[in-house]
Amino acid sequence: MKLVFKILCLVTFLGLAAPSNAQIKIDLKKKIENKINQRLNQKADKAIDKSLDAVEEGVKGDPSKDSPSDKAADAPKSETPSSGNQPGDEGKSSLQIYSKNDFIPGDKIIFYDDFSQDAVGDFPALWNTNGSAEVVTTNIFPGNWMKFNGLESIWTDELFSLPDNYTVEFDVIPLKDKEGNMPGFMMRLMQADNVKAWDPGTTPGKGGFQFHTDYGMPFYSTWLYGTECEKMNIDGHKDDEMYKQKAEQKYHIALWVQKSRLRLYQNDNKVLDLPKAFPAGCVKPDRIRFEQGAAMVSNIRIAAGAPDIRNKLLTKGKLITYGIYFDTNKDVVKPESYGTLKEIAAILNEVPDMKVQITGHTDSDGQDAANLDLSKRRAASVKNELVKTFNVKGDRLVTDGKGESQPVAPNDTPVNKALNRRVEFVKLK
Repeated sequence: MKLVFKILCLVTFLGLAAPSNAQIKIDLKKKIENKINQRLNQKADKAIDKSLDAVEEGVKGDPSKDSPSDKAADAPKSETPSSGNQPGDEGKSSLQIYSKNDFIPGDKIIFYDDFSQDAVGDFPALWNTNGSAEVVTTNIFPGNWMKFNGLESIWTDELFSLPDNYTVEFDVIPLKDKEGNMPGFMMRLMQADNVKAWDPGTTPGKGGFQFHTDYGMPFYSTWLYGTECEKMNIDGHKDDEMYKQKAEQKYHIALWVQKSRLRLYQNDNKVLDLPKAFPAGCVKPDRIRFEQGAAMVSNIRIAAGAPDIRNKLLTKGKLITYGIYFDTNKDVVKPESYGTLKEIAAILNEVPDMKVQITGHTDSDGQDAANLDLSKRRAASVKNELVKTFNVKGDRLVTDGKGESQPVAPNDTPVNKALNRRVEFVKLK
């Protein structure tokens, strides 16, 4: 009886000590009870003690370890992309993780949407769909995001009149589906056939370019119509692990179109450089569209023009740039600003006697005093990056901030607010 009592006490102890993680499928308590009954029937008291001692030691060790599912849940708690700086990189500028990226955005914003004017749970106002999507927030990444999941399409309600040179940018967070798989997502830069309605089919509208991920790996293709144009269709994929996306991580995607040429960047990597993606006379994109997968997107920006940083800064004496990025209410320069800052720094280092004033500007969201302080801190951060990353001498750079006091557009739409969030460089005499 003493042995039975001891065993029952041990079973109770093990039941209490067993991990409570819902991911564990094994009924540890029941397995131990079955083992005990089996050993009792065999009257192998010594073997019971030995076996239970081993089990008990194993259970004591388990709670201190993270299960694979725990580690997966903890993984996305950093905004740094998987290709970015690792813990051993302390002391380096965060911008250096984009040192291979030569992308510079257009200098005239045509379209911008960060879904800040949409209510959480609503379908975003500037878009259309043949299915569904909703605006959401996350506990990891700031701001509002448009979440879609399924085969439906979500497209810009507006058609864009795009010039020969323009850029398209967006942030994307791939998600897992209900089965735990990562179906990826598809983004199309296309010429629409229907202005307000959905263009059906796997090659919709009048042609275009599509970029999609399959289990994290990037694929691309064009679909062009007409006898001669169809001969120039291209498709392919990238199987290098450096391009593979992971669920619940944020990626910055940028497309740079210069006439027929298209370059596509993912974080610090140039993924594609297609010289004949849009052959003359074959297609003229006027819409972007997301579909087929599970993801969240935000900070969608289309900008026109080939940036003329050198002429504006040296000849005109004033450069207004929208290519230096910050998170909302933050003063840390984001890595995707690298290309713009690299170009500015090259000019400053070529003309070593030139001094420049850097001035930050915000939109009207928030309090006046807070915006003024934020704009000053952002200008100081830009100076810091130019000095630390690009070796520009600090005594040549003066910083200031104007907050929301000098808007260049009404603060009434996402596009106009994006125009007011800017950094200006003025050559000092």
